[in-house]
Amino acid sequence: MQAIIRKANQEDLANLREFLTRANLGTEGLTAETVDCFLLLENPDGTIRGSLGMEAFNEHGMLRSLVVSPGQADKEIFVLFDQMVQLAKEKGMKSLFLATNKRVALPFFELMGFQKIEQAALPTEFNHSEHIRHVLNVDNSLFLKFSI
Repeated sequence: MQAIIRKANQEDLANLREFLTRANLGTEGLTAETVDCFLLLENPDGTIRGSLGMEAFNEHGMLRSLVVSPGQADKEIFVLFDQMVQLAKEKGMKSLFLATNKRVALPFFELMGFQKIEQAALPTEFNHSEHIRHVLNVDNSLFLKFSI
């Protein structure tokens, strides 16, 4: 069954919040105004199988809410990231950042073109986000940057 990747819209808000909550991820900052910075990976019937979001700050974006249901092909995850880079370009971004505390994920992110950076190298405007402030306080977090 072929998955579909598309930009989320206001009608997706409740289902996306429910999907993220089931994955034990926070939904703070996910609003009607920001939902268009989220991509959905769906079955043809509209069932959400994955998501990837971005908090946008001027020329920088912080990736968030990467969730994929078990059984999703690696190819679909790569396409999800590629589509997010395209969305970031459309929004005038110069770089994307992400945080992870899963060291086993580093080779995947490096394959996608992300490079490890120190927390001090993150844009200062990220400090205005409740979600990002929470991420910064997670033990053993690693930070990565992708230049567009």
